Amino acid sequence: MRELVKAFKALSDETRLRILNLLLERECCVCEVMQVLDISESRASRNLSFLYDAGFLKLRREGLWALYSIDREGLKEHYTDLVEAVRKALEGNETAIQDRRRLRTAQRIGPGCVVASTN
Repeated sequence: MRELVKAFKALSDETRLRILNLLLERECCVCEVMQVLDISESRASRNLSFLYDAGFLKLRREGLWALYSIDREGLKEHYTDLVEAVRKALEGNETAIQDRRRLRTAQRIGPGCVVASTN
């Protein structure tokens, strides 16, 4: 039961839903999330960590980069259903559409991007 509560808490925040929207497009580092959502590094890291801890994301390191993506292989079936429900719900959402547009021009800006933690 705790696991399910944690999953729904993770999805009960607009910023985390917007982050999932980005990660449905492609993997992202913290600085790309910051740029697209126009939020601070600590806020981006905290929300990515929340989604990671809830079991939605995986973290991959590539050199200096900490890259987050939806853990498609490791997701439990009900998590996959929740991610799909989020995708469908955001299909025509103007904020989600604008975020995906901005993601196309987001860049990995430097080593400071790596401060993402999984604690």
